[in-house]
Amino acid sequence: MRDNPLLALLILFAPLSLVSVGGGQSIVADMHHQVVDLHGWMTEREFMTAYAIARMCPGPSTLVVTLIGYHLAGIAGAVVATLAIFVPSSALVCGMAHLWRRQTGAPWQRAVERGLIPVAAGMILATAYTLLRAAEGGWLAIVVAFASAGAVMFTRWHPLWLLAVGCGAFLLLAA
Repeated sequence: MRDNPLLALLILFAPLSLVSVGGGQSIVADMHHQVVDLHGWMTEREFMTAYAIARMCPGPSTLVVTLIGYHLAGIAGAVVATLAIFVPSSALVCGMAHLWRRQTGAPWQRAVERGLIPVAAGMILATAYTLLRAAEGGWLAIVVAFASAGAVMFTRWHPLWLLAVGCGAFLLLAA
């Protein structure tokens, strides 16, 4: 696979596409593990920068794969990685939507829904842990993350205020 980065991107991202239960955010932890720890395609900082850029852009969080693909193999890598992350899951969703409509209210359908919710939540929590660990912000990053989560859950604060407070905390305390 080292000789063919396009194949390596396809082999990595196509299966991740199929397990992105709960959205693209749920696979970021495994994506980070594969790209940084196993394959060494990016450093911790490069991954976090690509992730931050992808999150600032409109669209799904999985756009980070486009940047990973570009980093590894240029424009062709960006195209292959993007197609590999979106095509398999899109095809699966289209096929399942047809089956889901025909079987509305079936006991297996309710069981699948109840089972996937905690799986998706767990995968998203793993992503949060991975990103916090990789952010290199230390105790301050953990405090800001938990305070932001609490504010989102228990107040009606606008997210821009949370961003401003988080940035301010880092400017004041980390300097």
